[in-house]
Formats: sequence, C-alpha cells, structure tokens
Amino acid sequence: MLLERLVTGDELDAGIVLGKPAAQGWRTWPRAEQDAIEGYLMAVWRSLLSAYPPRAGSFGDAAGFLGAAGGLTGDAGAFLVEWDSAPGPAADRHLADLVIEWAAGTRLPAEVLMWLHRDLVRDRLLAAFERDHDTPWADDLARSYDLLGWRAGSSR
Repeated sequence: MLLERLVTGDELDAGIVLGKPAAQGWRTWPRAEQDAIEGYLMAVWRSLLSAYPPRAGSFGDAAGFLGAAGGLTGDAGAFLVEWDSAPGPAADRHLADLVIEWAAGTRLPAEVLMWLHRDLVRDRLLAAFERDHDTPWADDLARSYDLLGWRAGSSR
C-alpha cells in the first residue's frame, strides 16, 4: 500500500518508505519479492523521466528518486543506464534540473556524479539545446551544459 501511495500522492517521504525494506534486509527476501520491488522502482523511474514536470507522486524529481531508490538498492547504476536510453525532451529537462540542483549544492551519490561527468551526458545536453533552442527551457539546458564544463575544469 505504501509503494502505491508513493506514486499516487505526495504526502509520504520516499526515503523513509524505501528505507524500511532496506532496514529489514530486503535482499534476503524471496527472489520474487525482490524482483517486484526492483520492477516497481524501474517503472516509477521510467514514468518520472517520461513527463516534465514529473507525475510520480512523492518522487518529485530525479535527484530525490535516485537518493531514495539508490538508498534502497545500494546502486543507482540501472537507473542511470535507463536514463542513457530515455528519449525525448522530458528526460533531458530532468537531466538539466539534476545538474543545476547539484551545482546549487544538492548532494548526489558518487556514482551519479561520475555518470554526470561523462562526455556522453554533456553531449546529450548540447544536442538537447540544439533541438530545443527556441523553447522556454533552452536556457536550463545551456546552463547545465556550461555547469558541467565549468565543474569539470574546476578543482571543486
């Protein structure tokens, strides 16, 4: 019931709800139950990336999702691989938001930071800007592209 409420409402804290199975050693549960949780998380992630603004309930943005889901699974890698293949402007806008949030001080897991600093991610932002240069969100795409370039060249 709580997993359903995470996506149908916004009153729950995803980190707390997903922290419960993590604290209960969910990796020792029957394989079918583990698969159900992993499938649920991937479905929510795909839904989040497919719409902007997101319609994923308590998972308000990519940073929040990756923090909560990565905290449960211990690995955000599968979600990042999925993001690499997620098409369209919505996924790109979420990427720009993530970069801007990170540059403003939002803490991200180390594996997410490594993923963000790949040339492929920066190239994606440039391609998104070139595609969407005449949209209201073009400035966010350009800014995030610049932030990744600046941060990569800085000592921070």
